[in-house]
Amino acid sequence: MLIRNSFCFVFLFFSFLGYSQNYDSDLLTKEFHNGRRDALRKLLPDSSCAVFFANPERQRANDTKYLYHQDPNFYYFTGLNEPNAMLIIFKENQTFYDSITTNELIFIQERDPAKEVWTGKRMGIVGVKDQLGFSFPFENKQFADFEIDFSKFHQVSFLEFNNDVRDDINDRGDLYSLIKHFKEKTGYAKKNLDNFNIVSVMGTLREKKQPQELELMHKAIGMTVVAHYELMKSLQVGLKEYQAQAIIEYMFKKQGSEYVGYPSIVGGGENSCILHYETNRKKLDDGNLLVVDAGAEYHGYTADVTRTLPVNGKFSEEERIIYNIVLDAQVAGIKACQEGLEFRAPHKAAQAVIQQRLMKLGIIKNEADYIKYFFHGTSHYLGLDVHDAGNYGKLTAGNVITVEPGIYIPSGSDCDPKWWNIGIRIEDDVLITKGAPDILSGNLPKKIDDIEAVMKEESLFNKIK
Repeated sequence: MLIRNSFCFVFLFFSFLGYSQNYDSDLLTKEFHNGRRDALRKLLPDSSCAVFFANPERQRANDTKYLYHQDPNFYYFTGLNEPNAMLIIFKENQTFYDSITTNELIFIQERDPAKEVWTGKRMGIVGVKDQLGFSFPFENKQFADFEIDFSKFHQVSFLEFNNDVRDDINDRGDLYSLIKHFKEKTGYAKKNLDNFNIVSVMGTLREKKQPQELELMHKAIGMTVVAHYELMKSLQVGLKEYQAQAIIEYMFKKQGSEYVGYPSIVGGGENSCILHYETNRKKLDDGNLLVVDAGAEYHGYTADVTRTLPVNGKFSEEERIIYNIVLDAQVAGIKACQEGLEFRAPHKAAQAVIQQRLMKLGIIKNEADYIKYFFHGTSHYLGLDVHDAGNYGKLTAGNVITVEPGIYIPSGSDCDPKWWNIGIRIEDDVLITKGAPDILSGNLPKKIDDIEAVMKEESLFNKIK
């Protein structure tokens, strides 16, 4: 998502200045990032290197930029949350200028006191050495003249470039220039270039979460559970979708989340049937259902949790029937979250429940028609991206995936009108283990009676006029 916060920017610089006790102390360690670079080397073929670029800065309007968010792969390997940077990871040690022997190079933006008073302190060479543990950092403008012969490698891996990189004609080291000079140095069309296999390699690395990653994911998901719970207590007829969004996102921030992991989906009534509805401007009426799909991001890692709530605090009979189909489908999907099963096993289990039950209700005439009302996958990987990197092979201990079946019956559907405008999705975040699946968001109520009971509780937000 575009609007995501620069979660460790301030800490890294002020910790360098000796003020770390006032900032986050639970960021991924430099040992973690170094270990991930070593893990990549083991997967690279002999005589090869992999090249990664920082995310571009993105313009919102005129001279206003979106809050910067680092490319997840680049952050995974470096911990650097600054733009205009480039990382090269070599399979074997390389020697440059007869005096530098290393298996990695990083090019970063230089310190600039005139700009730092406007946008915050930069790490610079010393910060990247001390805080991130790189032995040979260089300023990005040095890459243009850096003597590196990419033609000698059997394979040079890189990920396809973003299409929104802008050129600062006054900056020889900006992202545009780094990419330009990389293309010049590699010839860009040579046979040793690879931007296909590296996607699979990154999926292999990132789909299995390391202990430090799981710690941050537990925190992000815990914040999300608390926020959803508070919204359950606060929801009432007459609220606007954006007010419900404000409640849940306030609770994210209050607990320390830097930003949302993705734009919050808060869709009431007819909007409950729109999968990625983000406008969030409707007034919530008596009898509306509200689908709330929202997750906190913490130090780059995101939660992804969905609950469906009756705005007036009570599910109707028709809503109860459809809701329990989705809940039973989710239970079946979570049961299938077992190591060794194919990634689509949770989807197939959820799909079977929905097919059978919609047939029994007469909402569909044959099992194949379920696709009219359940037309998305049940699971995706979760981590530094809400739809995280992974190879979608067999489930493995350490995977974190979502399980999120849904049924969406918009107005005008080919079924009894009593079912119209019922949109329901239930989503939890699940850790695959050697044994039973661990439902990381399992503390958030999802049974009908439990949700209705929570919605009777008093919330401080209801006292705000």
